[in-house]
Amino acid sequence: MALIDHTSSVIYMRDADGRYMLVNREYERLFGLRREDIVGLTDHDLFPLETADAFRTNDRQALAGGVPIQMEEQVPGDAGNRIYLTVKFPLIDEAGTAYAVAGISTDITERSRAVAALRDSEERFRLLAEHAQDIIFRYRLEPDPAMEYMSRAVQAVTGHTAEEFYADPRLIFQCVDPADRQIFEQSWRNPRPGTLTVRLRRNGGDEVWIEQRASTVTDDAGRVIAVEGILRDVSERLAAERDRAELEQQLRQAERLDSLGQLAGGIAHDFNNILAVISGYADMLVEELGEEHFSAADAAGIKQAAARGAALTRQLLIFSRSEPSQPEMLDLNAVAVDMQRLLARTLGEDIEVSTMLAPELPAIVMDRSKLEQVVMNAALNSRAAMPGGGHLTITTALEHDGGGDDLVCLSVIDTGVGMPPEVLARAFEPFFTTRGRGSGTGLGLATAYGVVTDAGGTISLESEQGKGTTLRVRLPAGTASTQAVSPAAPTAPVLAGDGWSILVVEDEEAVRDIVCRLLGKAGYQVFSAPNPAAALDMCRDDNLTFDVLLTDVIMPGMSGTQLAAELRRDRPDLPVLFMSGYTSGPAPGGQELPADAPLIRKPFETQTLLNEVHRLISQRT
Repeated sequence: MALIDHTSSVIYMRDADGRYMLVNREYERLFGLRREDIVGLTDHDLFPLETADAFRTNDRQALAGGVPIQMEEQVPGDAGNRIYLTVKFPLIDEAGTAYAVAGISTDITERSRAVAALRDSEERFRLLAEHAQDIIFRYRLEPDPAMEYMSRAVQAVTGHTAEEFYADPRLIFQCVDPADRQIFEQSWRNPRPGTLTVRLRRNGGDEVWIEQRASTVTDDAGRVIAVEGILRDVSERLAAERDRAELEQQLRQAERLDSLGQLAGGIAHDFNNILAVISGYADMLVEELGEEHFSAADAAGIKQAAARGAALTRQLLIFSRSEPSQPEMLDLNAVAVDMQRLLARTLGEDIEVSTMLAPELPAIVMDRSKLEQVVMNAALNSRAAMPGGGHLTITTALEHDGGGDDLVCLSVIDTGVGMPPEVLARAFEPFFTTRGRGSGTGLGLATAYGVVTDAGGTISLESEQGKGTTLRVRLPAGTASTQAVSPAAPTAPVLAGDGWSILVVEDEEAVRDIVCRLLGKAGYQVFSAPNPAAALDMCRDDNLTFDVLLTDVIMPGMSGTQLAAELRRDRPDLPVLFMSGYTSGPAPGGQELPADAPLIRKPFETQTLLNEVHRLISQRT
């Protein structure tokens, strides 16, 4: 009896009818009863009916079987049910009859709860792992390599099922791109595999970028025996990062181009002022010398050179986006001939430039300089495609669309290396270029596309490797009702300014001087000011009166538009003629030149200046 009283297990004996014959001290402690009070009672006297029935059923099973049996039994308590691991065995008399059952019950409540919690945790982990988008894995390296666990996400990422990786331990390595395979395998042998990004080939050939985050498992000797972690598909993230890097590069390129454009616009502005002076003096020389003078041709040459310089500066202004569109009726054949002459000098002696022009083409409506820009961009691309020389042909033709309208077609054809399909498909994309770094902006054809579509036309490329490239531009033919540029003002007589006065405001002294001389020579009374502030002082302090204001647009301190607005406060009907070699939207002070404001662009012809002044005076009278 002392033995059973000093054990932590509950020990008891019940007869065949279920009445207690014996209980130990642990039984007394557990249920708070003395053994004298328990002996003779049944489980139905001590426990709820359901619990007592379960105990009685287990007793009968032990009595009937004649051998020990083991089971788990639950006993209600103040803190909830307690779980016991019970062994019951029958007691046999000399006749071989089971007359009682003995039981030994050990409290396993905490252990059962721990096992249940572990089971629940494992189930939650399993569900989490099976529903995760990342691949969760454990790979045994020693003693025999094997994939011990692979979550179901592996099929969506790799195209292989988890069972395939269990069956073939080398499959995970075979999926990795050969170029990355060695570093991937080495990372699994490294005590600290860390984070690694590798390429993986899906079952089907597609490439996927995988980011590995793993840790190793070591044995008591410190040897790496397993690796576990996650594999994440980062293809979209890397693609987004590449796109962002490209956008940042494009932004930097755009910023550089914008700075270069501002520089080009500023140079063009200053150069146009110089050309205006040259052109003005050339006009005066031509007039003074007369056509019979032996130096008349030289003066005409100076004027022609100034005109060519003006064309070049206009190209700079177009590049800097400082030149507003000036659509006009154009003869496409005339433009093609002029561009042939220009390109023959520009592209080099190893490029033969020719034309094939269709006769009697209808006119088109487009800004000439921008059409020339399209042809120039195409020609420069052709030049790059013919490093060893070749032939460039400019052709024109008349086509008809499905609706019966006429289309005037301009083609630039080269005998260069041509383009592969993948390059041809992207040729009009902004910033796309096949030239080396620093050799091109990738804006040429993208700009051409914008210019042509803005004019209501279409632009296309036809190319094949080794067979050259054709750029084809189709533009709608102009009609009699087409609104083009305003008709030129009627030619005024040279001496048309008798009795009229003009205030000239120009910050460039040389330009101011030649403009004043040209107007004075034409019979106008001319007053001049070097800046808007001086002009305002002359009007207020000297009570200066004049008939027309001729002012530059962009000047230090105050723009010509602001000066005109200030003077029109007192004289709302004051005629104003603006002149500029550079118009880039808002002038200093934030004021824009009105869309219908009279404007002559430097360098201008003497007759153009006189015509515009005469027109303003005529409108006033």
